[in-house]
Amino acid sequence: MKYALLLYGREEAWAQASEAERAAAYAAHEEFGRLLAARDAERGGEELAASATATTLRRSGEDVVLSDGPYAETVEQLGGIYFVEAADLDEALELARACPSEVVEVRPVVEMAGD
Repeated sequence: MKYALLLYGREEAWAQASEAERAAAYAAHEEFGRLLAARDAERGGEELAASATATTLRRSGEDVVLSDGPYAETVEQLGGIYFVEAADLDEALELARACPSEVVEVRPVVEMAGD
C-alpha cells in the first residue's frame, strides 16, 4: 500500500537557519532517502516552496475563489512530501520514525482505477 509522509516544520526557523544547519538537514534527508531505497519503499517525493507561494482554490457551488497562501493558517507549514510503499500502517509509521523531519503526518494514498 502507498502512504504519503507529509513533512511539517516552521518556515521562519528554516529561513533563519545557517548554511551549515541547512546542509545538515539536507544530509539527514539524503540518508533517509538511502534507507527508503534500500527497502525499495520510495515512490517519490519533493521539497515544497514556502507556503507564501501557495495559491488555494476554493469551490462553493459554481463559484471558484482563488486566494494567495495556504488553505489554513497554522504554526507549522507543509514543507515536503515522500511517497512510500509499505505493507501496512505499522510499516509506514516505522518509516516515518526514521524521517528526520520534526513533524510527519502519515496518510494512506487512495488507489485510483488504472494505478
